[in-house]
Amino acid sequence: MRVIFMGTPDFSVGTLEALIAAGHEVCLAVTQPDKPKGRGGKMQYTPVKERALFHNIPVYQPKRVRDPECVEELRKYDADVMVVVAFGQILPKEILEMTPYGCINVHASLLPKYRGAAPIQWAIIEGEEVTGVTTMQMDEGLDTGDMILKTEVPVAADETGESLHDKLAAAGAALCVETLKALEDGTAVREKQGESPTAYAKMLTKELGDIDWTEPAVKIERLVRGLNSWPGTYTHWNGKVLKIWRAAAETAQPAEAADAQPGTVVSVEKESFAVQTGDGVLRVLEVQMPGKKRMDAGAFLRGNTMEPGGLLSRG
Repeated sequence: MRVIFMGTPDFSVGTLEALIAAGHEVCLAVTQPDKPKGRGGKMQYTPVKERALFHNIPVYQPKRVRDPECVEELRKYDADVMVVVAFGQILPKEILEMTPYGCINVHASLLPKYRGAAPIQWAIIEGEEVTGVTTMQMDEGLDTGDMILKTEVPVAADETGESLHDKLAAAGAALCVETLKALEDGTAVREKQGESPTAYAKMLTKELGDIDWTEPAVKIERLVRGLNSWPGTYTHWNGKVLKIWRAAAETAQPAEAADAQPGTVVSVEKESFAVQTGDGVLRVLEVQMPGKKRMDAGAFLRGNTMEPGGLLSRG
């Protein structure tokens, strides 16, 4: 098939590579404009742009995909289908209906669950044991198009947003190739979506990582995993921001935690420390101080004095 590929972040790259490997002709890669990064403000290519240029695929970076000149530019390529993977802009009807097979989207959830911008992380935060990828025929709604194929991916007990991202990216790449084959063969079956049983998977913000110690330990632990590696979870200790990268929920209450308020350090051991929550304690195993690298809690405790009774708080 002659394909226009639309995508931006790392999650999109695997599908682009899979389409090329499967013999499809990717005639154009459409991605978000380059952005300045770092103190020097040097413009940084998107991951999709980097891979497209590596394969000598033309790249188009419209500021607004809805602009008439963008629509006309895409029309010039006379593609059979558009594949959209985490592109980052809402497509107008003119683009959705431009090609014979329309726009096929790879979405990182088992639709209609977790429609929205951050389905990977929210599946972990909400405690799902299984998630997956869905390919769908895009319509003018937000992740509401007819479903074509699905594949399930188990969520491991120690799954992080980063590890699940990689698993779903690989699953989505394979599923997209399978979907295009079904479209070509005329065997693709489209299924309408019902109402979503889950909340909209809203975009992640840094504020989301500010730990509320009145929440149960199991919920905080899922938040820690879901927001690893971005934006991360954090608390405030001794006037500084303390990031928490790895932790374990413990439902058994130690004796010293009997009357402790949420956020209180209830025990300090050689390689970890435990914090009282609204239900159970959270054993902290990996942290990061401002300007420092991530480190095991043991290394942190050897360089910092933390004592039982100390308080961690929100900003």
